[in-house]
Amino acid sequence: RSTLDRILTIEWQRARRKREPIGFIMIDIDHFKLFNDTYGHQAGDECLRVVAATLKDCTQRPGDLAARYGGEEFALVLSDTSSEQARIVAERGRQKIMEVAISYKKSAQAHVTASFGVASMAPGSRQSGPEALILAADRALYRAKRSGRNRVVVDGEEPDDYL
Repeated sequence: RSTLDRILTIEWQRARRKREPIGFIMIDIDHFKLFNDTYGHQAGDECLRVVAATLKDCTQRPGDLAARYGGEEFALVLSDTSSEQARIVAERGRQKIMEVAISYKKSAQAHVTASFGVASMAPGSRQSGPEALILAADRALYRAKRSGRNRVVVDGEEPDDYL
């Protein structure tokens, strides 16, 4: 997580200099604790590796970063990225996680899914900063999970806007 914090701070400073937005996506594997309890920690570790590799494939530009945030949570830092562009990246990640089809019989989809919270800010506003960006993405992630999981929610928008 320290690498994530360091890169996010560097990208935030760069975005402020260039007056560009920065996107941040928080990802949580749906019902991961139950997955771990059902299939064991070895399968849980493999699930984390596959999801991490899948998310890394979603970051294709040099300034972008995919990182483990903690537990079953991951984060993407996207330089020069609006909320809409970040939502597209998140939706692509959500679809790819479903496509790798990690078997999970207790899931409604029969495989592992993930929820995504998306935020984007342009550095310079008084209440903006890396912490505010993380908080906004976390808020959106909470709404994604509360509204049924396996979805992407952008901070400031309703989950139903995408259905």
